Amino acid sequence: MSSGFQRSPDDGSGADLAVTTVAYLTLVLLGAAQALVGAFFYSSGPAPLAAVGFDLAIAASCLLGGWGMRRPAGALAPAAAWFLTAFALASGTHDGSVLITATTAGTWFLFGGAISAVAGLVVAFVVWSRPDRRVARTAGRRASRAP
Repeated sequence: MSSGFQRSPDDGSGADLAVTTVAYLTLVLLGAAQALVGAFFYSSGPAPLAAVGFDLAIAASCLLGGWGMRRPAGALAPAAAWFLTAFALASGTHDGSVLITATTAGTWFLFGGAISAVAGLVVAFVVWSRPDRRVARTAGRRASRAP
């Protein structure tokens, strides 16, 4: 029985929702993995060089996540996961041991990563929060044609 109703590919079907959910989950895991790997390798090589590399990596992940999802939430997912993971690993245990120490490289990793994640997030909000101009123009034309 066909009701004559055809579904368009962008109607929010279950498959689209599943792909979107998996994409956001992947971005969250990427941000957490960057913080986890960075917590162990931020002091490799010359003092702040590796830490700055990890900072640039989280900024790129936020920017590319926002670009790929065409939504600011695409940048928010890796940024939030990075913040939670990095600062959980930087906090000390009751025994006093920490993974990210108060060295030059540790400071660059934590503060530089935080600034990089926020910068990527702000750029994503500025760029991908704008309403689509084509949709706005089309809506304006329809409203002017209405009787």
